[in-house]
Formats: sequence, structure tokens, C-alpha cells
Amino acid sequence: MNPREAVEAFLRHFAAERAPSAHTLAAYRRDLDKLLRFMEADGLGSFDALTPDRLRGMIAREHRGGLQPNSIQRLLSACRTLFRYLTREGQLAHDPAASVRGPKVRRKLPVVLDADEAKELVETNLGGTLAPRDSAMMELFYSSGLRLAELCGLRWGDLDLEEGLVRVLGKGNKTRILPVGRFAIAALRGLAALGGATPEQAVFKGREGGPISPRTVQARLAKLSSGHAKRVHPHMLRHTFASHMLESSGDLRSVQELLGHADIATTQIYTHLDFQHLAKVYDAAHPRAKRKAAKP
Repeated sequence: MNPREAVEAFLRHFAAERAPSAHTLAAYRRDLDKLLRFMEADGLGSFDALTPDRLRGMIAREHRGGLQPNSIQRLLSACRTLFRYLTREGQLAHDPAASVRGPKVRRKLPVVLDADEAKELVETNLGGTLAPRDSAMMELFYSSGLRLAELCGLRWGDLDLEEGLVRVLGKGNKTRILPVGRFAIAALRGLAALGGATPEQAVFKGREGGPISPRTVQARLAKLSSGHAKRVHPHMLRHTFASHMLESSGDLRSVQELLGHADIATTQIYTHLDFQHLAKVYDAAHPRAKRKAAKP
């Protein structure tokens, strides 16, 4: 099996095993195509010919070409996942990426809405026939911290409005049962009252009556937030949900479960946000911490 055939086999396996979003799968394909182009340019006809030094050469070349550190780390991650698969399948005797390190990435904290901004956004009403759908969508996003793909794929049968629960199918085909807040329940009941709320029907419908597309959700969020201080995207609402939950509860493990993170290290970024908030309160309130006003 030549390298391109091996990559295609890996991508099929990856899609079947992990059920990634279309965006994630496309990113893996783009990154692995970089690897294949590098190998072809260097005359490497098999993955066994790819040594750690050659892989470092590829990383250095991409870095000199302007690829950002976070994109290089993503490229390395895709390569490592591919090499692990090939090793398990007996197609590769060694892991060329085992000792390869990418450039350090400066961790960027996610932007979140504060409680007042979140309330203002979810209560925004643009009027018209889409208002009930918009309201239910915004309330559920903020209430339960769903991923965009989870919200788009939601069926009425996944909701138990009497118990205030929603079942979602997340990354890796893992199911989570999440609580739904009372405002979201009210908005969803209002949407259901308009009809077409049978168990197999999509909760949030697009123009053709099927499930709403991620692009449509992004466009509606941009329109709903256009008059606000921050332009909002779907993942910002998930970040906001996580940040507010951690700020109120201090329970990192529970927030991890609610978000569906496999690794708690992914959830820990919200502790930095929480500390950032506490540091601002401290600086503003403690008499020995107040900063001197700048001289005119």
C-alpha cells in the first residue's frame, strides 16, 4: 500500500471509529496532504523511509513558510494519529514522530460573555417567523453547553422536557445526558407548539424542513449579536456555559462531564478564566492591590 492509499484507509478508519465532525475530518485530510506532498518532494516512497530527522525538516520548512505554531501542532497531532494507526496495522515498524516536538504554542484563553451579556443575547428578539426557533436555540446553547454539531443533529425524541433533560451524541459516538434549564424548556415548548415536533423530527429545522445546517446557525448567531458589544459564534456560547458553571460551582470534574471532554486538561482552561476574573476582583477591591492611576 503506497502512502496515499494508506492515508485514505486511515481516514476511513478514523471517520468510522471516532465519528468526527466534517470540519475535523477535513482538517486531518489537509494536514496529512501536507505530509504526503513533503514525502513526494523528498522522494520518500514509504512511511518506513520517514525518519524523525526528516519529519523535523518538514516541520521546520512549514514554520519558515509562515505556518503558525498552533497549526504546526495540529499537523503533528494528525501525523502521530496516522502513525499509531499504521503501527497497529503492522504497516509501520517505527513511529517517526515519537521524538519530534513542535514550537511552543502560546495558550489563548477563550473569549466568553459575562452573565449580563449572555442574558441580553439569549433574550434578543428579531421578530418574524424565526424568532421562536432562535429563542429556543440560544437558550439551549447557553443552558446545556452543546457543541454546534450536537445542536444541529438534535431530534425531539432526544428531549425530555418533563424531566428537563437532553440526550446528545458527541465526539466518538459518546452519548451524554444533560440538564436543560427552565428558560430553555419554556422556549422549546413554545417551539414544539408550532407543530412538527414528532420524535424523529429535527428540533431546529432549516429551509427544507431537515436539520438546520451549522452555517445557518452561525449566520443567525452573527445576526442576533450584531447589536451587541461582542460578535458571538457558537463555540463562544459553549465557552460561556463552561466558564459560568465553573465560576458558580468550582467543580471541575462535573464541568468536564457536562462538556464531554475525554481529558480534564481540556477543561482546565476554564480555571484560568476563573482565576482571571478573581484577579480582577482582587485588584479592584484589595486596598494593597490597587494600581496607581497613571500620571497625566
